[in-house]
Amino acid sequence: MAHTQSGGSTKLGRDSRAKRLGVKIHDGQLVNIGQIIIRQRGAKYLFGKNIRMGGDNTLYALKNGVIKFGTKIKRGFDGRLRRATVVNVQ
Repeated sequence: MAHTQSGGSTKLGRDSRAKRLGVKIHDGQLVNIGQIIIRQRGAKYLFGKNIRMGGDNTLYALKNGVIKFGTKIKRGFDGRLRRATVVNVQ
């Protein structure tokens, strides 16, 4: 009986599927209720007016309207300031 596996298969080389993250609807575009605006990991983009964040940090619209992106200064736990992008529906 052979002590090593035959050369036909390998346990390496598999890759996971892409998760299709990113901005789906851009600044100035129309949006409907419940439509996904951004799919993200972590809160890179923050939700503003008429937008909510799902359990997987997906931003979606609560009202029909136009998407507007803006910026806001946030203070981290260590006291450092960072510029965060806020998404609103108007």
